[in-house]
Amino acid sequence: MDSIDLEVLHACDQWLRAGWRCEYVTVVRTWGSSPRPEGATMAIRADGVVVGSVSGGCIEDDLIAAVREQGIVRTAPEAITYGISADEAHRFGLPCGGTIQLVVEPLGPHSRMDELLALAQRRVLTRRTLDLKTGAVALAQGEADQQLRMDGDTLVTIHGPRLRMLIIGAGQLSQFLAQIAVGLEYQVTVCDPREEYRASWNLPGVDVVHTMPDDVVLDMKLDSRSAVIALTHDPKLDDLALMEALKTDAFYVGAIGSRANNARRRERLREFDLTEDQIAKLHGPIGLYIGSKTPYEIAVSILAELTAVKNGVPLPVQMTVEHGKALARDLPADPLAA
Repeated sequence: MDSIDLEVLHACDQWLRAGWRCEYVTVVRTWGSSPRPEGATMAIRADGVVVGSVSGGCIEDDLIAAVREQGIVRTAPEAITYGISADEAHRFGLPCGGTIQLVVEPLGPHSRMDELLALAQRRVLTRRTLDLKTGAVALAQGEADQQLRMDGDTLVTIHGPRLRMLIIGAGQLSQFLAQIAVGLEYQVTVCDPREEYRASWNLPGVDVVHTMPDDVVLDMKLDSRSAVIALTHDPKLDDLALMEALKTDAFYVGAIGSRANNARRRERLREFDLTEDQIAKLHGPIGLYIGSKTPYEIAVSILAELTAVKNGVPLPVQMTVEHGKALARDLPADPLAA
């Protein structure tokens, strides 16, 4: 669930508390290209005010116009499909061949939006099951591998953090990295047994622990939605975490350091009996080469690479730190002079 969808839940809760009639709109299926993914949400109030989005804007305009003209008249959830014909696709700004299906749900106390918002704010992964005939809602513990699902009777949606990030080290770079990662909806844990580094931490939404990194990796039971980033420059801390993380299904395991340091790190990991395939999963030097120098820029560089890996986007070798620096050295001082 991204920050936009959290804003939608917050708006629904506020409007209901203030006595407004409102509806909750969820993208449940798309065909072809679509501006917003399945699971994206929007709230619309009886006076046409909206929070969130389900398309590039034209579908929102249509829903707003209907509410302003007719009011909120639904008494049960309704599935609506846009973009079946070429004319509709053009009218609603959908890409060629794009089709989007929404569920529009009139809200009330039975919708349990206040409970769902509270769980989302506590970063609890929650499964919401909507009865499409009655509008009744059931909430239960969600699982990270569950997906949006709709049949003839129910709509199941998942709310809360799905991605986890473990950062080894509580230095300045770790603070910037964690701050951005929280905005990207990661559940962030920072591990550093050194009290002098932990003392200055005060970042909401981030768990800071003092146990040894390898123990934290084992306790977290990392899966394919987990990332581990080692930032201490201390082999006694970084290597212990990497040794265990590389044995897991974590989608990204990376360590900061120069090319020489990372080469030495790989040699040390071989002494821990890791396989070549496991060692090959290690990203390092981490990040994309964007000429970053400040901690904030380095954090952006790291998260850009991590996001590409998460999304399955192959990166040209020229974008890595190792090859990007070499390429930059070969360029003329004034790019326009080439």
